[in-house]
Amino acid sequence: MHHYQQNTEEVLSSLNTTGDGLTSSEVKKRQEEKGFNELEQKNRQSTLSLFLESFKDPMVIVLLIVAVVQVLLGETVESIIIFTVLVINSILSVVQTRKAEDSLASLRNMAAPTATVIRNNSTQSIPARELVVGDIIVLEAGNNIPADGRLLEAESLQVEEGALTGESVPSDKNAETISEDTGLADRLNMVYSGTLVTYGRAKYVVTGIGSETEMGKVAKLIQNATSKQTPLQRKLEVFSKKLGFVILGLSILIFGIQAARIFLGGTQDIQIPLLNAFMFAVAVAVAAIPEALQSIVTIVLSVGTNKMAKRHAIIRKLPAVETLGSTSVICTDKTGTLTQNKMTVVDTFLAGQKEKAYASQPDQWSFDENRLMQIAVLANDSSINEKGESSGDPTEIALIDHSNKQGLPFSTLRSTYPRIAELPFDSTRKLMSTLHEIDGEQMILTKGGPDVLFKRCSKILIDGNVEELTETYLKQLHDKNEHFSDQAMRVLAFAYKPITKSDLDLDDENDLIFVGLLAMIDPPREEVYAAIKEAAEAGIRTIMITGDHKTTARAIARDLNIFTEGDIALTGQELDALSEEELMEKLEHITVYARVTPENKIRIVEAWQNKDQITAMTGDGVNDAPALKQADIGVAMGSGTDVSKDAAAMILTDDNFVSIVSAVSVGRNVYSNIKKAIAYLFSGNLGAVTAIIAALLMNWVNPFTALQLLFINLVNDSIPAIALGMEPGEPHIMKQKPRDPNEGIFSGQTLQSVIFRGLTIGVAVIISQYIGLGYSNEISVAMAFTTLILARTLQVFPARSNSQTVFQAGFFTNKYVVGAFAVCMMLYAITILPIVRPIFDIPAEFGLEHWGIAAGLALATTAILEIRKLVFPSKLAD
Repeated sequence: MHHYQQNTEEVLSSLNTTGDGLTSSEVKKRQEEKGFNELEQKNRQSTLSLFLESFKDPMVIVLLIVAVVQVLLGETVESIIIFTVLVINSILSVVQTRKAEDSLASLRNMAAPTATVIRNNSTQSIPARELVVGDIIVLEAGNNIPADGRLLEAESLQVEEGALTGESVPSDKNAETISEDTGLADRLNMVYSGTLVTYGRAKYVVTGIGSETEMGKVAKLIQNATSKQTPLQRKLEVFSKKLGFVILGLSILIFGIQAARIFLGGTQDIQIPLLNAFMFAVAVAVAAIPEALQSIVTIVLSVGTNKMAKRHAIIRKLPAVETLGSTSVICTDKTGTLTQNKMTVVDTFLAGQKEKAYASQPDQWSFDENRLMQIAVLANDSSINEKGESSGDPTEIALIDHSNKQGLPFSTLRSTYPRIAELPFDSTRKLMSTLHEIDGEQMILTKGGPDVLFKRCSKILIDGNVEELTETYLKQLHDKNEHFSDQAMRVLAFAYKPITKSDLDLDDENDLIFVGLLAMIDPPREEVYAAIKEAAEAGIRTIMITGDHKTTARAIARDLNIFTEGDIALTGQELDALSEEELMEKLEHITVYARVTPENKIRIVEAWQNKDQITAMTGDGVNDAPALKQADIGVAMGSGTDVSKDAAAMILTDDNFVSIVSAVSVGRNVYSNIKKAIAYLFSGNLGAVTAIIAALLMNWVNPFTALQLLFINLVNDSIPAIALGMEPGEPHIMKQKPRDPNEGIFSGQTLQSVIFRGLTIGVAVIISQYIGLGYSNEISVAMAFTTLILARTLQVFPARSNSQTVFQAGFFTNKYVVGAFAVCMMLYAITILPIVRPIFDIPAEFGLEHWGIAAGLALATTAILEIRKLVFPSKLAD
């Protein structure tokens, strides 16, 4: 039996303690057995091991081999460049990993530093870390709760548990025994570590400390939740392995062919030919590997983060930008994300008034309207200052805000009718009453839960007249209350009666005159309706997951068109009752989850992931952190806890669902641009490899040096690739379905474009080298290098789109591409300066005639690539 199902005597007995608290000796014994009240800390992987792990990539291994060989051959410049690139990429990887480990640190920081405890039959303040199970804790308003426990006494206790349960308003607590099995949010006689007392006083016995608390369970879930690789990361990892092995095999094959030629040729001095053959093989490896790929992807993702920041989305983990583009399911919280997180009065009921109340100015209000507003504002402890900052219970704030909106400032009513006496709200009575003098007559004004207040009323106010509360009227009140409740509204009832006393007691809250009802709701954000529609058109499912009651959640979801005909709404307990097979069978139809636990949220996310859906999860509380980490992309609210922010990949500064959909649009564009940049890099590399293999087969001199290829790969090509990351989004990007997470990097027309572009560039370089050989080997190398660098740079214009020519897309719609081309031309110009030529093996006799031939061939490749789009426009559209 759970502690909340036991009465207070049974709980104390089961924990072997008393209301006078534990003795010091017993506390020491329990600390030795169970340890201290703190969360366990998982051993972190060392920074050095994380750094070394980044060198396991096959492409990185090939580059390391190349760099070591360059050192042995005395080519130190090339080796330093390669080592520098690899170290930078490794440092970036370590930094990103360390950021992901911050959530548990924030969770540990949420623990209360001290606690007021009864020990040895006396009250004392101790560090919360020293608490043990069985300790008796005293709570007051403003206290952070230091450990889980069962309430022994509670006086008007309200606890803010939203961070743990998802509840949007403080929970009323009591010490009464609960017989049935209930969810976490409905255990009203329990309090939990990490939550906050907002009102009242209490005493409770500790039932769980450290990792045994609900907060501790969340910590374990965070530790066990697996951080997901993004689709792009997975594809790049697989592709890198394959490419690494292919390049290594190709280099070995080329060296083998060259070595065989040397030995079969019968040359006596084979040392220099073998060295040349080896350099040929090294050149292939350098040409084929896009050394700057990881850095360019990182930079393009960073550009995406800047765009998202302008749309209220802060990216904590760069790969999340790309993940957003493939998101197919958004599991979103209700309160504050879909709704305004502000209780608002939306309907009024007065027994004698058929039309909507408060349609006119205050001086034209009926007596009934005036009296209802007086009670709502005066029997109320909340306030709103001149800056618009509110304090108090959210439902009470809604009442005074309603008065302000109707043209009657709440402060005017309170200054006109000051409070004489009061009966504070009590969670047992569910009533609040205050005493005022109104129009020369003292009156008790009472507000509370409708079912409770109906029983306290014997009369009813109708059009300014007081009449008996008959069964007919009572049925009307119950029907109206039920009608409001069915629409997920929070309803308060209001009553009054004249009184001659100058003080109040509980007996005064009887024989009241019923006035009316006010119905409140946390309304949806207006802009969310369009955002959900846009998400649906983009093939993205929206799932509501909330800590609120199912009726409330379903009503809001239906209004927002998340919950439609045939859909299912489940509570956390109903979800627990489903087997994995049943859940997977019904998953597509479940659009609303209410009263959920952290375990429920992880299960929901995992279920969608098991269907190969890229899942985003929003949240703001501690209870959301495990699911935020488990999701493909966790989205935390800017107003949420540090724990949720640390576990998330993205933070919304405006807590708005609209910003998620906007970020998805940016994410899709970022992924498209990354593919364009990757295609650009590999097209150029394929052109270089094609030329090298052709030279090998025709027994020509190696067309490029390793330094030339490194210069093109790391310097020249990087700038245009980054510029492609600035390409504006396609106009219909949010009309397409999310891409398949199993889709390869070179899916669609991308691979065809890479092969066609690469071979076209390769053929141009081969022709250039062939012409150059008519002059000399040195001129042929210079012409091949010039043709390759110019063709690869010009290729940035066709690379902007697979289907549109540069003129169709708009030559200046991406000014960064034009700027990148200009910079690359200047960089190339440096390589042919007289003082620099020897470094790049460009002979002094390389002149305008040779350059003109190379440039003409490069321009021809660009023309061919653009003409192809005009001839085959539909086939090339991705």
